[in-house]
Amino acid sequence: MTVHDSIELLARVLLVCMFPFSAIDKILHWDAALTQANSSFLPGGALLLVIAMLIEFITPICIVANWQVSPAALLLSVFCVVTALLYHPFWTQGDFWSRGNSRARTHFWDFTKNLGLAGGLLLVSLRAGFTGH
Repeated sequence: MTVHDSIELLARVLLVCMFPFSAIDKILHWDAALTQANSSFLPGGALLLVIAMLIEFITPICIVANWQVSPAALLLSVFCVVTALLYHPFWTQGDFWSRGNSRARTHFWDFTKNLGLAGGLLLVSLRAGFTGH
C-alpha cells in the first residue's frame, strides 16, 4: 500500500465514520429517532428509520472496504441531501436572526454539514467510477 493509498483510505474512514455511530444512536434512542422520522411529510417513519440505519451501516463498510464504492458513495450522498432537506429545514424557522439560541441556525449548520458530506461523497463516487471500484 502506497502513501497515497493510505491517505485515501484514511480520508474515506474520516468521511464516513459518523454514519455507523448515527445508526447505533437510532437504535439506542429509537423513540426520539422515530419522532424525528415522523416529523417530515413522508409516511412510514419506522420503515424510513430502518432504511436509514441500513444505509448508515452498509454504505460506509462498502466505501472503506473499497467494494462497490461508487454506488455506495452515491447512495450515501443522496441520503445526506434528502435528510438535510427533510429534517433540517432552517428556512421554516422564524428565529434565524434572533439573539441567543436559534433553532433555525442549528438546523442551518446541520443542513450545510449534510451538504458538505454529500459533496465529499460525490467526489469519492466519481473517483471510484473512474478507477472501476
